[in-house]
Amino acid sequence: MKTLVLLLTVNILRGWRRLLEIHDGSMRLLYLPGMESWRWNIGKWKAGFVFWRAAHRTPAYQQFLAHHGVQGLPWRGLVPDVAALPIMDKENYVKAYPLAARCLGGAVPVGGVIIDESSGSSGAATNWARSRAERRANKRMLEFGLHSLLGPGPHFILNAFAMGPWATGVNITMALTDISTLKSLGPDVPKIVNTLREFGPGHQYVIMGYPPFLKLLVDSAGLDWFQYQVTMIYGGEGMSEKMRTYLLNRGIRRVYGSLGASDLELNLAAENDFTIALRRELLVNEALAARLVKYPGALPVLFQFNPADFHMESTATDELVITLCRPTYLSPKIRYNLHDRGHIIRFPELKRHLAAVGLTPHDLCPTHTDLPLLLHYGRADMTVAYFGCKLTPADVQEAILGLPLLAGIVSSFTLLTPEDDNATKQLRVCLEIREALLATDLPELQTAFFAELRRLNQDFRESWRMIPQGQQPQLQVFATGTGPFAGQDMRIKHRYIQPPATPYYPKSA
Repeated sequence: MKTLVLLLTVNILRGWRRLLEIHDGSMRLLYLPGMESWRWNIGKWKAGFVFWRAAHRTPAYQQFLAHHGVQGLPWRGLVPDVAALPIMDKENYVKAYPLAARCLGGAVPVGGVIIDESSGSSGAATNWARSRAERRANKRMLEFGLHSLLGPGPHFILNAFAMGPWATGVNITMALTDISTLKSLGPDVPKIVNTLREFGPGHQYVIMGYPPFLKLLVDSAGLDWFQYQVTMIYGGEGMSEKMRTYLLNRGIRRVYGSLGASDLELNLAAENDFTIALRRELLVNEALAARLVKYPGALPVLFQFNPADFHMESTATDELVITLCRPTYLSPKIRYNLHDRGHIIRFPELKRHLAAVGLTPHDLCPTHTDLPLLLHYGRADMTVAYFGCKLTPADVQEAILGLPLLAGIVSSFTLLTPEDDNATKQLRVCLEIREALLATDLPELQTAFFAELRRLNQDFRESWRMIPQGQQPQLQVFATGTGPFAGQDMRIKHRYIQPPATPYYPKSA
C-alpha cells in the first residue's frame, strides 16, 4: 500500500511538472504562499520513491543497504521516515563503489551523459556522471531561479568560475546558454575587463565566481563600475557582509550567493533579498542572533531552498545531510553528508522567533517566500576555503613534516583567514616554534612551504594560479606561547583553525 502511495505520488508529480513546463511563469506555482507543509511532505514522498528505486536498481546502494542491515523504508503514518536511513558520504559510498555501480541500472549510459570532476586533497579526481534528464531539470530550475532573483533579463553572463572539466564551470555554461548571452572566461581579469569594454554598459551583466576573485576584479579592473549594471553571484565559499558592502559601495548593483556541491547539484540553495536582510539583522540584533545562531561569534550564510527537490536535515553534530529528491538523477544520493556544518529552520519556526523579538518577515523585506532556511557555517571537517580551494590542517601538517627545517622545531600551528580594512580575505599559516628562526630564513622558508603545500593539495595548486600578487598566503612564525598560541592549554584539543574577527556591518551602509 505504501509503495503504491509512492508510485502514485511521483507519477502525479511527473504529470504536474510536465504541465508546469508549458510556461516558465507557471513554475511559480511551486512557491505559492501557504504551501509550506505540503512542499515539505512532497519532498519526503519523493525521497521515499528515490530510495525505493535505488534499492531495486542501483547495485552500489543495494550493497550499501545490506552492509548497514537495512531491508526496507520505515514510515511514520503515510510519510516515509527518511531520517532512519543510513548516511552516505564520499568515503563510505562514492570511493567505496565504482561509478557504474552507483548509477541506476549498474552502468553509465553510452549516450547523453556528461562527465565532470572535482578534486580532493589527495590529488585524485572524483568523476561525476550526469544524465541528460537531470541536466534538463537542473537547467530549468536555474533558469527559473535566475529570473526570480534578477528579473526576466536579457542577461549577459560572464562565467568566471574555473574552466576545464570542473563541475561548476562546465555546468553553468551548459545550463544558462539558452536564456542569456554567455561567455565563459574563467578567473581572468584582463579578459573580463576587455569583454565589458567591448560590449559596453548597455547590458545587464551577471558575473559569477569565487568571492576573492570577484573582489580582485572590482579592485583591479580600472572601470567605473557605477556605469555598468553588474550583479555578482558567488559560490565556492562564503562571503562576509563586510565584503558584500564593499562591492556594493564600489558600484556593483547586487551580490548574491549560491550553495552547490559537485557531489550533488550545482544550485542546492540560494541567497535572496530576504535572507540577506535577515543575515544583516543578526549582526545588530543580539536577541535574534541568540535564537537562530548555534555558534556564537560565527555568522552563517543564510540560504533558502526548495524542499520538494532537496530534503535537507542535520545530524546531532549539525552536519548537513541532503537527499536529492528529483527522480531524474543518474546516480541517486540519499542522505548524503557533505560534511558542511549547518541546520534548517522552517519558515513557521522562523516567524515565531521573529515575533519573539518584535519583528515580522515583512519588516525585514517586503518580498519573501515561505521556503525553509539553511544556516550554513562552512566545512565541518575543519577546512579553510580560500580562492575556491579547500585546505585542511592535515595538508599543513604534511607540508611541515615534509620540510626538514620545520619538522623538528614546529610544536603547533593554526590557520587564520582575516579580512583587512578593504574586506580583502587573507590566509595566514601561523607556526609555533620551539627555537629561534632567523628572519633571513623566513622568505626562503615561505617559498618552500607553499611549494610543498601545492604539491600535496591539487585544489590549492589550481587556486594558487588565480591568487594575485600581494594577496598570496603568508607564513608567520611565533615563539612558544605567543601570538595566536598565547594561553593555549595543552589539555584541550588544539584549535587548528581560528575563527575570523567578529562580523562587522557598518550601520551607515
